[in-house]
Amino acid sequence: MTDTQTASAPQASSEDEVRTLGIFMLCLLAVTIGVVAALGAAVFRYMINVVHNLFFLGTFSLDYDANLPDAASPWGPLIIFAPVIGGLIVVWLVKTFAPEAKGHGVPEVMYAIYHNNGNVRGVVAVVKSIASAISIGSGASVGREGPIIQIGASFGSTLARWINLARWQRITLLSAGAGAGIAATFNTPLGGVMFAVELLLPEVSNRTFLPVVIATATATSIGRFLFGLDPAFLVSFSHMPDRAMFNLLDLGAFALLGVLAGVVAWGFIKILAWCEDFFPTLPGNAYVQNAIGMLIVGIMGYAFLLTVGQMHTAGVGYATVQSVLNGGIGTFALLAGLMVGKIIATSVSLGSGASGGVFSPSLFIGAAMGAALAALGNMVLPMAGFSLVEFAVVGMGAMVGGATGASMTAIVMIFEMTRDYNVIVPLVLAVALATGVRRALIVENIYTIKLRNRGRPIPTNRHTNMYLVRQVADFMSRAFLVLPIDTPIRAALDQMVEQDARHIIVSDGGRIAGFARLQPGYTPDRFAHETLADVVADDFVIMPKAGILNTVITRMNQRGRSVAIVVDNPGGGVPRTEDICGVIDSREIADAVVSNHYA
Repeated sequence: MTDTQTASAPQASSEDEVRTLGIFMLCLLAVTIGVVAALGAAVFRYMINVVHNLFFLGTFSLDYDANLPDAASPWGPLIIFAPVIGGLIVVWLVKTFAPEAKGHGVPEVMYAIYHNNGNVRGVVAVVKSIASAISIGSGASVGREGPIIQIGASFGSTLARWINLARWQRITLLSAGAGAGIAATFNTPLGGVMFAVELLLPEVSNRTFLPVVIATATATSIGRFLFGLDPAFLVSFSHMPDRAMFNLLDLGAFALLGVLAGVVAWGFIKILAWCEDFFPTLPGNAYVQNAIGMLIVGIMGYAFLLTVGQMHTAGVGYATVQSVLNGGIGTFALLAGLMVGKIIATSVSLGSGASGGVFSPSLFIGAAMGAALAALGNMVLPMAGFSLVEFAVVGMGAMVGGATGASMTAIVMIFEMTRDYNVIVPLVLAVALATGVRRALIVENIYTIKLRNRGRPIPTNRHTNMYLVRQVADFMSRAFLVLPIDTPIRAALDQMVEQDARHIIVSDGGRIAGFARLQPGYTPDRFAHETLADVVADDFVIMPKAGILNTVITRMNQRGRSVAIVVDNPGGGVPRTEDICGVIDSREIADAVVSNHYA
């Protein structure tokens, strides 16, 4: 654009024709979503079983219990290449059909909520389930909860778009599908609700909360019918102290575990983010980069097989977690090695292009970390009698809470998994400290850091009214002029009338100098000899086109500004007038707030 730049008013949005359902009908749709999420979790689990048996045992079978150690593979050292072969198939699927299926799923769901109007393509559910089943089944160090979250979210979003629901209802059903997915996966209905509330829903109210509760309850009921009533992990209560009170030494050790979990969560986030940035820079294409990463994962798994008899870091890792909770792994060196190994294997897997989640790896890392700290404590203080199983349970919650930022989700899910109320006190203490320490070291959690690095951040405080997730591009004014700073005010006013502009941006040689508050038709004599340089104001902020209303209001309030100038500047650098694509002031904000689409 030139220094005499103009833009026309926006066209009517396609959301002018959307419908808004009553809460009863929305809850009926939530039941459907819960059914599909549970059935999707079942199909997904059987897909993993088939792939795992083919890659590791050379047989076609639906029977596989991820909580039990694997039998010896007939492939011998060639098992190293199982993740490589599976990874190449995954890369082809993702590149060909759905790039959103790459990675651990939850960031893509968050992106859909805050930057894509709550839309998740239906094909993502299909591609994500196949790609993740191959990744997990062939030995990539990823979890199965991320894919089922994305599968449930995809169905909820697709159903809402098919009915042409308003954005807030699309987001509600998307979140209901995600919560139902995690509830069906872990048999944790409350955990599924809390996951949706803490990480996904921008607004928590009756109109958004009830559909999520109904979807997760439905999914859990069907999941229990299909998989039984047992929780995801069975805790050996013979290794858990029978007590309702904790002494100061115990609480101090759990507090130390929380602090350690915060530091380890920070390390996990940084290493994963580094791997996601590093592997795409390696020579070759996506297939070569993935093969390098998966070969590292295969070698790590085989190294554990040779030294301790199991490929602990390969696959979803539930068997190792179960072994720790049974008291079957008790040496400090092995537990510490498992913690470090899982962090590296998961980061390399996802960084090189695997498809899967980080929730299960966080449980693995936390269990190994907690048990390792207890083993070390018993070595230093033999009379302390720390329970490795108890510390493993608390460590799982602390690591999940620290890494994901979902503190209540972590507490509730661990309680639902163990069904031991006595562990609540140390669990709350450790999770709170882990979350606080991690936030002190890095604000972003393991989900949001990926979006920030991609240039699509989401607000730190996500619980707000639904209209505040409206994208800047949806409500900014495009009726603006960009005029040189030496333009006479009378001429500027005439152009505003001629081109029906609402805002004037002042340019100084292509630099954004500020804005001018002028009212067309108001031309007092004092403007006879004045130019825009005499009235230009600089109390503005620069906002990216991909931002949301909540961020606009927060930034304007923090900096005491009255106008936001919206730019489309993907290349970075100092924005110039040619990058301007819209203007936001109090009028645009008021229009967004009172819009009846979000009532």
